[in-house]
Amino acid sequence: MKITIGLSLSLSGEYAAMGREAETALRIFVADANASAALRIGGERCEFALECHDDASAPSRCADIYRSLCSGSRLARVAAPIADQHRRLFINHGGADDELYAHERPLIVGILSPASDYMRGFVDLLSHLKLWRKRVAIVASKSGFARAVASGLERAAAERFAHRHGVRIRVKWNGVFDSEIAPAQLLPALVRNRIDALASAGSYDHDLRVIRAVGASNIPVLGCVAAGVRRFASDLGELSEGVVGPSQWESSPQDLSEPAPALGPTSAQFVRRMRDTGGIESPDYPAAQIYAAGLLTAAALSSAASLDERELRAAFSDLRTSTMFGDFSIDRVSGRQLGHKMLLVQWQRGRKVIIHPEEHSDPGLHDSLPGWRLLRAGAAMLRLSRRDDSSEK
Repeated sequence: MKITIGLSLSLSGEYAAMGREAETALRIFVADANASAALRIGGERCEFALECHDDASAPSRCADIYRSLCSGSRLARVAAPIADQHRRLFINHGGADDELYAHERPLIVGILSPASDYMRGFVDLLSHLKLWRKRVAIVASKSGFARAVASGLERAAAERFAHRHGVRIRVKWNGVFDSEIAPAQLLPALVRNRIDALASAGSYDHDLRVIRAVGASNIPVLGCVAAGVRRFASDLGELSEGVVGPSQWESSPQDLSEPAPALGPTSAQFVRRMRDTGGIESPDYPAAQIYAAGLLTAAALSSAASLDERELRAAFSDLRTSTMFGDFSIDRVSGRQLGHKMLLVQWQRGRKVIIHPEEHSDPGLHDSLPGWRLLRAGAAMLRLSRRDDSSEK
């Protein structure tokens, strides 16, 4: 029996670099799965075939492809309703927008953590830092994805632990961030509110514009969604140093006692396959998440022993497992991802490092966390802290 995986990927246009990595990873998965001969449905051996089309990073082209097949969040938003209309199971490996799960879509399965979870690690980091009050600014674009990231950050900041440890939202900027106009409006508000942590949420270009505008300021802790992308440091240069951000997955070039996942290879093994087969030395998260989507689909097919869409969706709901991408479980009703946990990364000397907020709870470690930015701002923040303490007596 042959099972065709049909999808749209951005092999050209704005998202081409990540799309081509995802295609390489998916072709490796198909080769691995077919070589194992492990998938059987009703006792019959099954093989995967791949039907991958280039959407050129255009939503209209993406919609046309999925309409044809059925008869990232911007592209996932046009694909999801088409899958609904044709009553097809939609394995969402590329869209993190919370709105995808807000509608009644009984056949959607989320692989990624949703956007509202992206900045929880940023809030945890602030909560564990001592010496300063944590006056936070959020600079978000108007997209649904950015709104979800910002809303999730605000909810995390309002939780008991963060509130008890002084995290407060003081400035909220929403809208287009024009590099010629916005800094003159935003920077005085940051100074007036004595902001010492800023988070940016929007498109990759939005985040770069924001960090370029505020990167030379004395704000000690800067975070943005774009910091999770590999090209961030090369695009920003020295301004990337110390910036933190969320990441769905980070590659591990060596095993480093990495626990074996329940399904498929370890991260190190996957990285080697991408290097040896596709010539990609350091794959980014789209490659990992689409390979994981293949593993999870094969597991659901094996469990359901059926190609019926609703039985497959039920099998996905019952899955409690792990891949090199992380843990997997979904909400039975919405299909929203519950098991996967976001990572928090920081750029240090041109490379991404996974950081654990609780490791930086000691005040003596404050100068080593965000690098030169904290060193430069430390004295100013201590002066502000003392001034606040004296005014409250």
